[in-house]
Amino acid sequence: MTSESRLAFEHPEARSEASGQPAAPPDRISLRDHVVEAEIGAFQQERGTTQRLRFNIVVEVRAPDGPVEDDVDKILSYDTISEAIAFELAAERLNLLETLAERVADRILFEPQTLRVFVRIEKLDRGPGALGVEIVRSHGQSAPVAPSGEELPHPIVVHLSNEAVAAPALIALLDRLEAGSAPAILCVGPPDMPVPDAKRDLPQRRIDLLAIELNAWVLAARDRRCVVVGTRTELDWAMKHNQICVWAPSKIVLDAVDGDEADVTDPLALTAWFAGLMQAEEILCVGCPVPETDLPTRTIVIGETP
Repeated sequence: MTSESRLAFEHPEARSEASGQPAAPPDRISLRDHVVEAEIGAFQQERGTTQRLRFNIVVEVRAPDGPVEDDVDKILSYDTISEAIAFELAAERLNLLETLAERVADRILFEPQTLRVFVRIEKLDRGPGALGVEIVRSHGQSAPVAPSGEELPHPIVVHLSNEAVAAPALIALLDRLEAGSAPAILCVGPPDMPVPDAKRDLPQRRIDLLAIELNAWVLAARDRRCVVVGTRTELDWAMKHNQICVWAPSKIVLDAVDGDEADVTDPLALTAWFAGLMQAEEILCVGCPVPETDLPTRTIVIGETP
């Protein structure tokens, strides 16, 4: 632990003496010993189970320009810290505490009052002691995140049957999707071949997802516009640039907080789950029936105008 990080969690007098500026130490707010349960970890035994995480966060803030006057709108709220933690834990399942600490710090740094943030996160259930990381970040060290309410395009999620993937009319369908006003994300099911039976739930789930990704690459081979993507960052970029892409589901499903709700054995149900996650404008099913969903849906046969 660096002396600066150590002092971040010390009594204000200790920080003031160390800084050499006892008359004007930075204003700070803090969240101490905040414990939540979450699924996190890079090891296989950490998947499918939660563990306790303890957060200690100290935020250096700009002093108010004038009197606070007991007005909560003139200060950085404590809720900013706890909501940053909740938002990042709910966004996706992460492997590393380091990643979680970076994202929490970036979200807090987005607030204009924040000068610097110290984040300490510890796993409480991985050994006889607490295992953790500490980081300190300030404006300029990392790009602050966009606000959580940033509006992204609402895509058309297109589920293609295997017959549609192989059909000559696929190219014309892609032409029409490319010319449309909404970005298109293509989804497929597994190929028409037997899938190995692992006889255990978690390995079988991965095998089923990989079978879908195998078929995604078959689709990608049909046309250069069908770019296989597997992360939310890639999907967001493709949507912003109106680029057609093919969803490879493994990472998003396995990392999603509610990923257990995604039925990977039913391709249409998986597409409906994904469309809800992406806040899709509609689901277009080509050569197959529509799934059960609250989103707008329609079905066409390959060769029809979407």
